Amino acid sequence: MTDILLIDSNENRAQQTADQLAELGNRVTVLGSAEAALECQTLSRCLLAFDVCVADKLSSLVQLAPTIVLAEEATIAAAVKSIRHGATDYLSWPLAAAELNAAIERASVYAIAAPQDTLSQFPLIGDSSAMQMLREGISKVGPTDSPVLILGDSGTGKELVARAVHASSHRASAPLISINCATVPENLIEAELFGVTQLNSDDARGAGLVAAANGGTLFLDEIGELPMAAQAKLLQVMLGEHRKLGEASTVPVDIRVITATHRDLNRLVETGKFRQDLYYRLNVVSLELPPLRSRQDDALQIAEWLLIRTGERLNKSGQKFAPDAIAAIRAYHWPGNVRELENAIERAVILSDPDADISQSQLAIEPATKTADEAISAAPGELTSLEDYFVKFVQQHQDQLTETELAEKLGISRKSLWERRQRLNIPRRKTKKRGPRQDSASK
Repeated sequence: MTDILLIDSNENRAQQTADQLAELGNRVTVLGSAEAALECQTLSRCLLAFDVCVADKLSSLVQLAPTIVLAEEATIAAAVKSIRHGATDYLSWPLAAAELNAAIERASVYAIAAPQDTLSQFPLIGDSSAMQMLREGISKVGPTDSPVLILGDSGTGKELVARAVHASSHRASAPLISINCATVPENLIEAELFGVTQLNSDDARGAGLVAAANGGTLFLDEIGELPMAAQAKLLQVMLGEHRKLGEASTVPVDIRVITATHRDLNRLVETGKFRQDLYYRLNVVSLELPPLRSRQDDALQIAEWLLIRTGERLNKSGQKFAPDAIAAIRAYHWPGNVRELENAIERAVILSDPDADISQSQLAIEPATKTADEAISAAPGELTSLEDYFVKFVQQHQDQLTETELAEKLGISRKSLWERRQRLNIPRRKTKKRGPRQDSASK
């Protein structure tokens, strides 16, 4: 049973609508004005309001519950305005009770509005100039509706930045819908994003993530992996129109789009793998997350914050880093960035004794050599990510170098080299230029 608050100054229409919804298993409370609803203490899963009754009160009403606006003279301009003020849906009246009930079920999946998150609640840790510029950028772009493109290596925390931007906006009480474009098969991503027309019009399934994000924010991680066909439909969404797969007509949609990538979108545009017009739409404001290897002091601050959080979660509070662990955290180049740092600390906390300091050996990291850092910075224009560099370096040098020499050049241990070979599917080749080893020749 869904608790519904209906706002309608037309008593006959309100009673008839309430009776129809009650027959479908809902419990309906009828009020004649927006002012009465704001004073009402009854909790509702959904609020129905005729546009003539809400006027300038809609922004306050949406704080009570997910709100559907009903209009006898519906217009696109009024629909966009309602959604901008936080309405979950905007429907033309009259409509069938079953259709209205389906809209209520869709709206009811959203939680009753909670106090908005703020930028200060997100752990964007670090005092480096790069992090200070990032926080300043978020505070400036957050309150706007401008699209944001977040750039940075894998594992740097791009989704955290997207959530901070959303929390800084007037859409903070509306949903933030996230999807990683690289994790959805190419033949399914259009249906996942834009929805599919259902044979049964009362079926609320198949709405798609764009519809779910209406009035809020849509975060598309790894946008460089989005297929060309889906790129064209996303461009249409950014122009304010949405069309499900299988439908001929479009409906208005109000969504802020935030995207992220570790790839060079300019290069993808040049090679014809990414639409230029979409790129210009997405790249209104760009925020860059620097890799952890370039922020040694930030790495230690993040590590200490993660140690406290991990210790509380694993009931091992009060631990700290030994001097050799601190030196290693500062010197290590962190190819996996914050994600790798978090995993290393969790592993160390699990393996350490409750009252003992965490050592470098428990972190299982080795400081990067100067050679590796120089190699990484030698040709940044040729790389799309640190993993791409690793693959290219190993493939180019594995015939001339031993595994030990490769690991030394990369600034990692042989164990780490082996693990990354397995993860990135780089098989070890049998070398021919050095000749057979003595132990193998004797067998």
